[in-house]
Amino acid sequence: MKQLIECVPNISEGSDLKKINEIANIVETVKGVSLLNIDPGKATNRTVITFVGEPENVIEAAFLLIEKAKQLIDMSTHKGEHPRMGATDVCPLVPISNITMKEVTKWARILSKKVGEELNIPVYCYENAAFNKERKNLANCRSGEYEGLKKKLQDKKWKPDFGPSKFNESVKKSGATAISARDFLVAYNINLNTTSTRKANAVAFDIREAGRIKREGNKITGKIINDKSGNPLRTPGLFKSVKGIGWYIKEYGIAQISYNLTDINVSPLHEVFDKTCEQATKRGLRVTGSELVGLVPKKVLVDAGKFFLKKQKRSLGISEKEIIKIAVKTLGLDELAPFNIRERVIEYMIDKKDKEKLINLSLENFAFETSSESPAPGGGSISAYCGAMGAALATMVANLSANKRGWDDKWEKYSNWAEKGFRYQNQLLELVDEDTEAFNLIMEAFKLPKENKNDIKKRKNAIQIATKNAILTPFRVMEIALESMDVIKKMAEIGNPNSITDSCVAALCARTAIRGAFLNVQINCLDYTDKKFVTDINKKGNKILEKAMKLENEIIEITENIMNS
Repeated sequence: MKQLIECVPNISEGSDLKKINEIANIVETVKGVSLLNIDPGKATNRTVITFVGEPENVIEAAFLLIEKAKQLIDMSTHKGEHPRMGATDVCPLVPISNITMKEVTKWARILSKKVGEELNIPVYCYENAAFNKERKNLANCRSGEYEGLKKKLQDKKWKPDFGPSKFNESVKKSGATAISARDFLVAYNINLNTTSTRKANAVAFDIREAGRIKREGNKITGKIINDKSGNPLRTPGLFKSVKGIGWYIKEYGIAQISYNLTDINVSPLHEVFDKTCEQATKRGLRVTGSELVGLVPKKVLVDAGKFFLKKQKRSLGISEKEIIKIAVKTLGLDELAPFNIRERVIEYMIDKKDKEKLINLSLENFAFETSSESPAPGGGSISAYCGAMGAALATMVANLSANKRGWDDKWEKYSNWAEKGFRYQNQLLELVDEDTEAFNLIMEAFKLPKENKNDIKKRKNAIQIATKNAILTPFRVMEIALESMDVIKKMAEIGNPNSITDSCVAALCARTAIRGAFLNVQINCLDYTDKKFVTDINKKGNKILEKAMKLENEIIEITENIMNS
């Protein structure tokens, strides 16, 4: 699965749109990076830029942006209301999908080192990227701002983590940069059927981490209870990493609770919503819907959809879009305005090549593309697609079984099988395009120049690398399709008996996928020079094929027994 991180650099320029666009647009010169947003602020003389991509590509793009900002922004003449200390003031990296905070922290430090050493900019690592506790807080790292940077660099305590510690002419122009790894912040508003800000605040205080101030007697008007130092004592709310306040929105004529969810792993959006509904009901209020501000990672809505499906005792083995649809409807995200997931979910925005993918073609166009004069897609892609259809059929049987009348007590068991089958289905669908890409890479390698010995050597090496990839891709199809047969067999054994032939057809598809993929493994092995690798992969392939044929026969036997019983 593709790893994605978000980068949100803040540059010290908010008025000169030519400069802003030149700095921001540099990120799209890096393949695989998508520029999502440019948000300039004239009053603060600051612009927030947002882009997304795979880690290595994002690091390259961030470096180029910081370099361009250094070229175009002179901090010695900069004025602005927002705290700042550099041309690129801050550059946080945020995990979006399939990547841990630990991994993002590693990338943040790689970027910091590169910026410090190659651009000669003082770099302070903060939040999760910080090397000590004192530097975790951005305010500490940025204390004194640009005007105090010269003095700060003279203090050994504040020696930069990377880059120069002298206020030379280069640093005078660039200032310093703070780089971090941090969690994604979700700005989220919940709508109430009231105009009362006081009632909205009451619910917010129930939920937010800070809770409410302790008072003697009356909770609203009673005397504040202080600690020994004279600071107000608090009754904490239900959720950590949640900030919240009630307010009245004149535009909508309703009160809202405005939340900032600073760690969605600790306090997921759906849990905050669910508890808000409970607390609102206790106070005679009703939640009518909610509102997301800005973009969100796909995970936020997928997790929400799964949460609500479980509450309904419904199978989770359905498409991602259907799961998100459940989330959108349950959360009421479309109450105030249409909620277009293509414009609001980060992952759906970044892949601009979606339309070019084979799996996004209609069945008719996929067939036409296959039958055209082009050699790809060929047998490898078709094998992967057959496997995906086999897994899809097994998933269908699991879902039908989960929702079968009289089997209500078994829904979770079948839901787990459906989720497993759906996962295999998605993996095999991805391999439809990967197999075609693998073939295309071989063709590209053969087109490389061969004018001299060095060219010939490079070309030969590129062909071998591409050939190995063209072997491993269909082999992966074989592995996943075989794994999917466990789901298929299980559904033949315990699934809805009315769908027994669907399980059997699923087995036929899976075996076809494995046999077809193995043919592609074998033919590509003929051109690969590492004979030990070829021997090993063929040996493994034969074992997979034997297992698949055995499972196919077992599933056919189960099918015939049920049909004849």
